[in-house]
Amino acid sequence: MLRLFTVLLYVLGVISCFAQGDIVFFSDSPNGDEYYDASWGFMTEPSFLERTHTDKFPVDPIHPYLGAHSLRLHWISNTGGDWGMTVASVGWVAHDVTQYDSIVYWINGPASIAQNDLPDLSVEDLSNHKSTRVWLGDYFDGVDTDSLTWQLVQIPVSAFAPGPENCDFTKVKTIFHWQKNADGVEHIVWLDEIKIIIKGSGGPGEIPANPKSLIASGSDSRIDLRWKANTESNLEGYYIYRSSNYFGPYNRLNSVVHSLHLYSDYFGENDKTYYYYVTAANRDFDESDPSDTVFATSKALNEEELLSSVQEAAFRYFYDYGHPISGLARERKGSGNTCTSGGTGMGLMAMMVGAERGFESRDSVATCILKILSFLQDVTPRYHGAWSHWINGETGETIPFSAYDDGGDLIETAFLIQGILTIRQYFNENNPVEMEIRQRATQMWESVEWDWYRHLENTDGSKLYWHWSPNYGWQMNMPIVGFNEGMIAYLLAIASPTHPVPHSLYYDGWCSSNYINGNSYYGFMQWVGWPHGGPLFFTHYSYLGFDPRHKSDLYCNYFDNNRNISLINQAYCIENPEGHMGYSDLVWGITASDDPWGYYAHEPISATDNGTITPTAALSAMPYTPDQSKATLSYFYYTYGSDLWGEFGFKDAFNLDVNWFATSYLAIDQGTIAPMIENYRTQLCWNNFMANPEIPTMLESIGWVVGIEDDGLPPAGTYSLSQNYPNPFNAETIIHFNLPKSGTVNLEVYSILGERVAVIYQGEKFETGAHKVTFDNPNLASGLYFYKLETDKFKEIKKMLLIK
Repeated sequence: MLRLFTVLLYVLGVISCFAQGDIVFFSDSPNGDEYYDASWGFMTEPSFLERTHTDKFPVDPIHPYLGAHSLRLHWISNTGGDWGMTVASVGWVAHDVTQYDSIVYWINGPASIAQNDLPDLSVEDLSNHKSTRVWLGDYFDGVDTDSLTWQLVQIPVSAFAPGPENCDFTKVKTIFHWQKNADGVEHIVWLDEIKIIIKGSGGPGEIPANPKSLIASGSDSRIDLRWKANTESNLEGYYIYRSSNYFGPYNRLNSVVHSLHLYSDYFGENDKTYYYYVTAANRDFDESDPSDTVFATSKALNEEELLSSVQEAAFRYFYDYGHPISGLARERKGSGNTCTSGGTGMGLMAMMVGAERGFESRDSVATCILKILSFLQDVTPRYHGAWSHWINGETGETIPFSAYDDGGDLIETAFLIQGILTIRQYFNENNPVEMEIRQRATQMWESVEWDWYRHLENTDGSKLYWHWSPNYGWQMNMPIVGFNEGMIAYLLAIASPTHPVPHSLYYDGWCSSNYINGNSYYGFMQWVGWPHGGPLFFTHYSYLGFDPRHKSDLYCNYFDNNRNISLINQAYCIENPEGHMGYSDLVWGITASDDPWGYYAHEPISATDNGTITPTAALSAMPYTPDQSKATLSYFYYTYGSDLWGEFGFKDAFNLDVNWFATSYLAIDQGTIAPMIENYRTQLCWNNFMANPEIPTMLESIGWVVGIEDDGLPPAGTYSLSQNYPNPFNAETIIHFNLPKSGTVNLEVYSILGERVAVIYQGEKFETGAHKVTFDNPNLASGLYFYKLETDKFKEIKKMLLIK
């Protein structure tokens, strides 16, 4: 009989009793109170298995052991039927369990279940190969009759064998429960804190030392705390205490143990002084002595100070929460050793911003960045120079992102190299650390084999391909074609000094499929991209370092295009065709993020808009829409701060339809905030990336026109005539104009001597909105020309240069 633990339901507000090094398959649902996304179940009649959202594990918010949810396993096993239910870590991550000891979880139920009626278990690897089954009854005597008691289940990993399917225990993805004995009886159990624990973990050990070096900093509507992280192996986390008086009484702020050495106490008032101390807790939740007591006073911030505060919070995700061994950016808060290459590239730029703004000293940031670069160069495997999407931050090993994605990821590599090239220019001092940063950055940049990813053995080589695996080759078969987040991959591949691809791939590959848009939405012209712009991260990831201002390819100026996509995104939320709660000119920003039901690439069209707003979307649009983005930042902060703000700034997303606020942080969402706000403020990331000598040469080889005016199309309600593009042009060029109301238009072309040489429109009727026309006159000679737009209310003339 296993030891029983009695836990009253009203005091279940604590998290797992196991170490952070253990593998978490379930703790709480990030998908709200209905189902757990990283799960899958099936049933064959006449057996029964409760599932929700077609095939997901239902969660129970009424009966958690710890935290907010448990999983509800509800079944009837009948002869001739079958059922199975599986649970995975968030993101369906594969784990090496060969050095782990046991599968453990807590179990309870509304009624007793006899030992003989318990199900089987197995594990499953990334290729869906299952281990042998183990009967739960061999290790557990049955569920007791007391619904207020929770019992610990513990099954040795060694009890499972690879079996006939040859399950790979270095890539375990899921834990399965299966039908066992067909007793024909309805059973319900609640399962919580499902983990695989490492050998030697699980014991509480001694009480940790009291936290040291506690610092309190007053900010607008909040006070931030930082302290030196404890290093005890049995540390479970921290409790934070607050009082309005030095002598107390002190109230504990967190009922659930806090895992980080950072805490942001948002209480929504200024000129408030509070006193704090912190304790450390072991796995039995025994607390240390208190830290020193510190105090601070909240204070109003002006606009510039609030921007810096938001940037610093996002910076801390990478500087303070980077993996302790490698420094790499963790995929998300709580992802343990699972780190992301692309998010690390964004984090390099965020840390550069932190050094520039003095969030930490330049020397400290440079040392942290050198640790990251050294690990990436010396420890992590590469696949023809490219990094994998996910990297184990402790060992450097590749963590498969999906079944066939266990090799090089060119898009994530491009995001990483964009960051590496940006910091290569910034850290330019002649000291050993910064000199080594530059040396390693150059070596890693020059060793990426961009040309390998043309997939020349089976294609015409006109496109870049996203993935290559040493085990599965080109099985993913995903060409990179625009418009999406992938432009930077083509720009860097063409710019490479050692493994370049032909510049023709830009138009033959990147721009090859459904690239041109040419429509107007809400009065804003969108030259290229998905209808209504797609998820807003399309306008962020490639432009953290690459500066889209004052330049154009054959299709558009991407600063103008990205700005208008941002304005379309906001205008869609103002119109709010789906009637979502809260959408307005201040509550906007639709992109990929967590939501109450999982993770999704939301975009401003009804099919994918489920009411989820993601703060990074509007904040990272700040270079394009500064007034709108700053207003939204302030609204989010002051209106929703108590729910939406945490130690790393704005949490991932919120959905007012169901009054849901994420608790999560994702590297790729936090990673764009500090760099893009800084690009609005000082253009720091843009200036440093563009200073790399390979970049101007690349743009010239493609044929980008540089030095043009960014004037795009203003909002609806304004007459405008845009600069033609390309300009200079050969043979044909495109002219855009905007009308705030319908009317007749004259559009004519004149020579430098004032002679009319072409009539494009003469008294033609146009409706309200943005319009474009292609001008092509083969009879004109090279030279300077003027084009004039005239209506009954407006007239404007612009120059264009024809070169044959």
